[in-house]
Amino acid sequence: MTTLNGAQMVTRALEDEGVSTVFGIPGGSAIHLYDAIYDANFKHILMRHEQAAVHAADGYSRASGQVGVCVATSGPGALNLITGIATANLDSVPVVAITGQVATDFIGTDYFQEADVVGCSLPLVKHSFQVRSIDQIQKAIHKAFYIARTGRPGPVLVDVPTNIQCAVGEYSFQEDTDFLGYKPKDILDLKDLDKVIQAIEKSVRPVILSGGGVISSDSSRNLENFAVRYNIPVATTLLGKGSFPESHKSGLSLGMAGMHGHPVANFAIQQADLVIAIGTRFSDRTTCERETFAKDATLVHIDVDAAEFHKVIHPTYTLLGSAPRVLSAIFASLRRLEDHTAWIEHLKKLRKEYPLPHPSYDGQIAPWQALETLREVAGPDAIVTTEVGLNQMWAAQLYKTEEPRSFISSGGLGTMGFGFPAAIGASFAHPNNPVCCVAGDGSLMMNIAELDTCARYDIPVKVLLMNNVSLGNVRMWQQFFYDSRYSNTIYNKAPDFVKLAESMGVMGVSVSEPDKLKETIKKALDYNGPALIDVRIPQGANVMPMVNPGHSLNEMNF
Repeated sequence: MTTLNGAQMVTRALEDEGVSTVFGIPGGSAIHLYDAIYDANFKHILMRHEQAAVHAADGYSRASGQVGVCVATSGPGALNLITGIATANLDSVPVVAITGQVATDFIGTDYFQEADVVGCSLPLVKHSFQVRSIDQIQKAIHKAFYIARTGRPGPVLVDVPTNIQCAVGEYSFQEDTDFLGYKPKDILDLKDLDKVIQAIEKSVRPVILSGGGVISSDSSRNLENFAVRYNIPVATTLLGKGSFPESHKSGLSLGMAGMHGHPVANFAIQQADLVIAIGTRFSDRTTCERETFAKDATLVHIDVDAAEFHKVIHPTYTLLGSAPRVLSAIFASLRRLEDHTAWIEHLKKLRKEYPLPHPSYDGQIAPWQALETLREVAGPDAIVTTEVGLNQMWAAQLYKTEEPRSFISSGGLGTMGFGFPAAIGASFAHPNNPVCCVAGDGSLMMNIAELDTCARYDIPVKVLLMNNVSLGNVRMWQQFFYDSRYSNTIYNKAPDFVKLAESMGVMGVSVSEPDKLKETIKKALDYNGPALIDVRIPQGANVMPMVNPGHSLNEMNF
């Protein structure tokens, strides 16, 4: 046992959990924590905003598969984490947020920079702790990591008052993970397995819908083996991108399904006689009109969280458990299948008949040109994060992803300002891989200050800015559904992003001509440090196809 103060116990507990990188900002109620961090054996990355710190921890987690960690002070610092915690919660990302808090004697007295962050975050976390004695610190940190990463992953908050940080006690590592009612390793319910096997064996038009749970459970290879062995095509959700290689030699990849999905993926789901949905919560952006989603199909829902069953879509059969365990059970039980050749050929014809639109804009750079060029130059090892808006949907459609954890985006909450700090986190998770953030000018401005973070630490993140001088996604909806009444979505003056980047010590380049696009992107990606590429695209460029609200998945406008 070792005598330490509470703040030192927090950092020792993080070290015992194998933490290598922490993102955060110091403050009055976290100053003791930061004094301990000074001697810690992990890297601390000083961000410019607490929201960016939690997004960076989130991006680190999504890219690495490990728990991401962020630290903030009490009051405004802790509350600035809330949006990022909610982002991680909706996308089931394991993040541990550690916050300083005013001393226990002052809690509830409206003390300076006091806020009930535990209460504020309660609906948005998987669990939370407020440490009330020094002997609780190690157990609280250890349990936070255990809860965050097991079962259905999610964010956990640990709130540590200042007097507990200063108190002195004996530290010893204990692996006490006994929780009443929380036994995630024991979750497995295959009562519908025989019926599912029968449905698979007789299906002639099957489709797999692969969600983010396939990636978070590290079962992408299981999925690939299953799909290839039984010749079943695979569509993905936004968060499922990368769970099945989009350029797979089998031709089984259908791309992303949903409101802005690939036409063949949407048609396949609507024409299928069997949909096997794995690790997805059936987001409205994926299903569109829920009453008609896969209406002619037997629907099998596989998930680690029983709360998702019948929450949005009513499946025919459910299988509860982690994707690897459930797929293994299916593998062991399947005996024969119908021939899917005619179905695969039909989908190939649909793909040719309904390709993704590739419009031209009279000498201006089309979004597809920018993204396909980025993919060509960045290479197969690149990790791509996105901001939220048109840039996100273009990237999801056009940037083919071959590996899990290489496409990172805010799905459920749709958080503008997520992609850039998430790229910083991903870069620390994979320092030898190119990391590129696809951004829109509206989203990038949300956390533009993190350009300074990239410069201070020489983080080689590259930002591909799809600059249409507008809040493009809302502008598009105003065009389609509000008679082109562009209320507060088009600017009369826009920032000079190249100068902004350069003022913070980041390389900035701009391009507006298609024939100069490749050389400009290559120049930025070859640069040994952070860079921003200001790609000027037409203000009127829209993401197509699109399923209008209230319409079925196969009712797309092109």
